[in-house]
Amino acid sequence: MEAVIAFANTNIASATSMITWVFYDRFMNKKISAVGACIGAIVGLVAITPAAGFVTIGHSAFIGFCAAIISNITISIMKKSVIDDALDVFATHGVGGIVGMLLTSVFANEVGLIYGNYQTFILHLIALILVLIFVSIGSYAIYYFVDLLLPLRVREDQELRGLDLSQHGENI
Repeated sequence: MEAVIAFANTNIASATSMITWVFYDRFMNKKISAVGACIGAIVGLVAITPAAGFVTIGHSAFIGFCAAIISNITISIMKKSVIDDALDVFATHGVGGIVGMLLTSVFANEVGLIYGNYQTFILHLIALILVLIFVSIGSYAIYYFVDLLLPLRVREDQELRGLDLSQHGENI
């Protein structure tokens, strides 16, 4: 029975997220695209992963809806910033996962916040903060040591000539 619930929740969250993403794009005067629909579906899958076997169908739709809106807004904000995330990995997987994790602690059957159990929500918040600290420090350390061995940023003259020519020897 639990496998059926997890299967249904996964499908509902993904479909809801995809539809929400497409409608939100249109609402924001962006073009509706197949890529946007696929990104929305992926965000829904990421968000429902921690909750799939522990929430109702209605809750999974809500999780997919929230994750799509929040991830879409995050992509818009990151496009305007200096952060280089060409594939929007953090906005889709990172933010989608954070939304899913927090909403799991809100809706989880019998132990969620809506059932009067605030301990699960507090534990999820603590875990989120600890993971963010660990990942930030760990990622920076790995980046720093790799950059010492093999510089990750090209020189300005190479960037001006174009990376196809300077890095790959291809003249388009």
